[in-house]
Amino acid sequence: MKLQDLTIKEYLEKTASGDPVPGGGSASAFSGAIASALTCMVANLTIGKKGHATVEGRMREIIQEMEENIDFFVENIDRDAESYSLVMEAYKMPKESDKEIAVRSEAIQNAMKHASLVPMEVAEKGLGMMDTIIEVVQKGNRNAVTDGMVSIMACRAAIMGALLNVRINISGLKDRAFFTTLTEKCDRIERDATAKERTMLDWVKSNL
Repeated sequence: MKLQDLTIKEYLEKTASGDPVPGGGSASAFSGAIASALTCMVANLTIGKKGHATVEGRMREIIQEMEENIDFFVENIDRDAESYSLVMEAYKMPKESDKEIAVRSEAIQNAMKHASLVPMEVAEKGLGMMDTIIEVVQKGNRNAVTDGMVSIMACRAAIMGALLNVRINISGLKDRAFFTTLTEKCDRIERDATAKERTMLDWVKSNL
């Protein structure tokens, strides 16, 4: 059974167990799904409300976008776990001879690269939807503004958690060009996500 098919209680129990998966990467994807769902909710609560007729069309577009994002993040709950399972399998490969050691080392490097690219996709998707969340918070139903802010905070948590997984997965890579490229990308996404969340927190505090 896929992680995404578990009940919330079952998922939390599995996360709390001694198994390494699901871990922080899957939880980050889960946070992204929650952020998408909350954004969708605020947009739905805006449609049909007095004073919001001019943004109804845009809200419907956002709902469709966020429904697609929910699917993306939910799928990545399992993708992250699966990618880390490949890392664990690589570490279990035999290492008795020089040839086995070389094959195992290459398998570990490849698995770690793949395991870093999966959370990077989550981080990039999260950053890409932050402006949409901001738009919903600023133009949407004011009665749901705090729900929208929980969305942006959950989105930032998804991004930061995913980036941490990228950073740890690339830390032991021999491919320094790959390491440098992803590190620079992590730094940029982290700065942008933190700034966007801070801007919105200040905006909401001044508009409540």
